[in-house]
Amino acid sequence: MHVHAKSNKASYVDVRANKFSYAHAEKFPFVSVRDNGFYKITKRLLDFTGALLGLIFLSPVLILISLAVVIEKPGPVFFRQKRVGKGGKEFYMYKFRSMVTNAEELLDSLKEKNEADGPLFKIKGDPRITRTGSILRKTSLDELPQLINVLIGEMSLVGPRPGLPHEVEQYKPWQRQRLLVEQGMTGLWQVSGRSNLSFDEMIKLDLEYIENRSIWYDLKLILKTVPALLGSKGAY
Repeated sequence: MHVHAKSNKASYVDVRANKFSYAHAEKFPFVSVRDNGFYKITKRLLDFTGALLGLIFLSPVLILISLAVVIEKPGPVFFRQKRVGKGGKEFYMYKFRSMVTNAEELLDSLKEKNEADGPLFKIKGDPRITRTGSILRKTSLDELPQLINVLIGEMSLVGPRPGLPHEVEQYKPWQRQRLLVEQGMTGLWQVSGRSNLSFDEMIKLDLEYIENRSIWYDLKLILKTVPALLGSKGAY
């Protein structure tokens, strides 16, 4: 892992094969990620195997959740939303639908109640969330369909959470470093307080992960995710 500082009006971070541009960037340190071949292959193998086994063994749970979602509020089982992945590449991330079907249309009327800092949007007691959705969110069971994203290589089991395009547009140059690696289902943020943390704290945890990541570190975070979810700390 190498840390550099660079300064000019148009700064660039080399994201392996990609180049990521920062408009009007000031002087700032950034992390240059150079993964060895063993780590890349092993991490992808862990992601593929974990996602495949997860989808197989959790299939009864996935079916029950699907039924609960549509019985309470008829409509799509899954919620598909555009997110930003590694190197700024956009993809559609899947979740179980936890809100009413017109949730996006109601967002503008709720923005003044936003309790999150930075570009994020979070409010406790969001009226758009269904009763089933509230349970799914507190336990993060609504995230399980992202195993599909992991299986096809759009995400990783462990990594920074993928942001929305309009959120990423508001990132400061140092915050965009979280896009240097594959975005994940869980990570340091997930096991360290989740929504109780500020946006900057979340980014700093992402960068800490990037600096220290390894297969053993990924496995450790996966194991820590289970008790974090059961405790529902910082989830809403």
